[in-house]
Amino acid sequence: MRVIKNGMKNYKSAIVVVLILLMGCKSAQTEEPTLQNITIHMIGDSTMANKKNPDENPERGWGQILPQFFNEKVTIKNHAVNGRSTKSFRELNHWQPVLESLQPGNFVFIQFGHNDGKETDPTRYTNPQTAYRYNLIRYVEETRAKGAIPILFSSIARRRFNSEGVLLDAHGNYTLMARLVAQELNVPFFDMQYLTEQMEVSYGVEASKKLHLHFAPGENDYFPEGITDNTHLSVLGATEICKIFVAELQKQQLPLAKYIKK
Repeated sequence: MRVIKNGMKNYKSAIVVVLILLMGCKSAQTEEPTLQNITIHMIGDSTMANKKNPDENPERGWGQILPQFFNEKVTIKNHAVNGRSTKSFRELNHWQPVLESLQPGNFVFIQFGHNDGKETDPTRYTNPQTAYRYNLIRYVEETRAKGAIPILFSSIARRRFNSEGVLLDAHGNYTLMARLVAQELNVPFFDMQYLTEQMEVSYGVEASKKLHLHFAPGENDYFPEGITDNTHLSVLGATEICKIFVAELQKQQLPLAKYIKK
């Protein structure tokens, strides 16, 4: 009799366990999967940076426009600053607060070069083969040490056509070094110089002015004396660069592409 009672007791216990497991399975089946929230940190120069007074100011950095292209799961923190190089961004203490805020799984977009080439400014200039290269390596390694994911970008092209209508290079070896660092460290790389050169050429010598800041005196209230700027971007130019980036992101099939707004 004791054996039978113990057997019945074990049997009932087994039924309870099975019921609990079945309820758990049902709960797991009905629970909706949730996408991970993503944070993108952007570090770079004026071509990426947020511009003040956007209601009046016709200038934009492409990082200022980029949130429009991602869904609600993505938060973009644009830390880019006008006039900064790989050297001055660190030395003026823009990088340290970003580094301290990084969380595992965050992305860090790294795009410098325009101001690294300022040969008359010792506070910004870096030799592309030496200081620029090692500065990029350091940004990548420090990002990875926090469990975040670095992505390297070459600088966007300048609108620099010669008298024959040929678009000329404006960045020398800086783009090459960024590409080589990306290959060496196995970092995703976006060759924005090449892609934006194609954009400038497709618009042509005259129409490409719309991508930048070209206003005659009295044409724009924000620049009453007029402006001719072939480096910085208009709303159109920044938007076009975001489209280029999104298309390349999809082409490279990086996981971040699934967060692009449909």
